[in-house]
Amino acid sequence: MIDDTDLAARASLALEDVPLIRPVLDKIADKWTILILIVLCAEPVRFNELKRRLNGITHKSLADALKRLERDGFISRKVLPTLPPGVEYAITPLGYSLRQPFEELCLWANEHQRELGGS
Repeated sequence: MIDDTDLAARASLALEDVPLIRPVLDKIADKWTILILIVLCAEPVRFNELKRRLNGITHKSLADALKRLERDGFISRKVLPTLPPGVEYAITPLGYSLRQPFEELCLWANEHQRELGGS
């Protein structure tokens, strides 16, 4: 358990850092980014397979998210020499560095889903 002093120290540090960390969090804390990166941590995946694994994401939302994640350096995109050409997405070292915190967040979400009105 964290005592009140430790919590206060962490909160004040976070408040001072908000202008620095907010742009970073904006890049990784949207509806699909965490799930996309978790899927790609395991292995490179083609677009349609990724869409199947992320049940509920639209084609456009996935395409937009993948472009943004590639631009920001979290994933790489490889055109495969197939007919028709296929595209495979893989995690980069920067993206992989988010694996542990994202897995912890997913575990927390799973543990607390009922308390937060999840099914």
